[in-house]
Amino acid sequence: CLASTVQAQAIQPGLWEFKHDMRMPGQPDMAAQMAQMREQMKNLPPEARKMMEQQMQSMGVGMGANGALRLCISPEDAKQEPVREGHTEGDCTYTQVKRSGSTWSGRLTCKEPPSQGDFTTTLHSAAHFTTKAALTSKEHGRIDMSTEARRLSADCGTLKPAGKR
Repeated sequence: CLASTVQAQAIQPGLWEFKHDMRMPGQPDMAAQMAQMREQMKNLPPEARKMMEQQMQSMGVGMGANGALRLCISPEDAKQEPVREGHTEGDCTYTQVKRSGSTWSGRLTCKEPPSQGDFTTTLHSAAHFTTKAALTSKEHGRIDMSTEARRLSADCGTLKPAGKR
């Protein structure tokens, strides 16, 4: 019984898709900005687009539908909790992390834009988790962020795990 409880707290390795939403008062909708960026990428010459995609792949990142990011999560990374004290994602670092069942909460401090606030991550299953954060920035005021992550498959295809080039 204990082994199944422990297993339920881990995510599965493989190809994952992350959908992000960020809202700042008085700022354009991030979804609209991402759509505009995708259109600009479509209009790039094929060689330039391929080079940009290869550059992203070399960093372990692929593009999914509607601006989602795809990442390959290695078996080693999957064994770790989705959120842990001192863990850094992009420009943001998790601190004061507390766990209750399948929910983690704490503080999030980001460098760009400089901001900090509270987050909650909920592991719905080994193939799905969500994160919600409310940050405050001197420059932008309140920033609401949400992420939905789903495992797409066990096979990452040509995408290498982030950090393993």
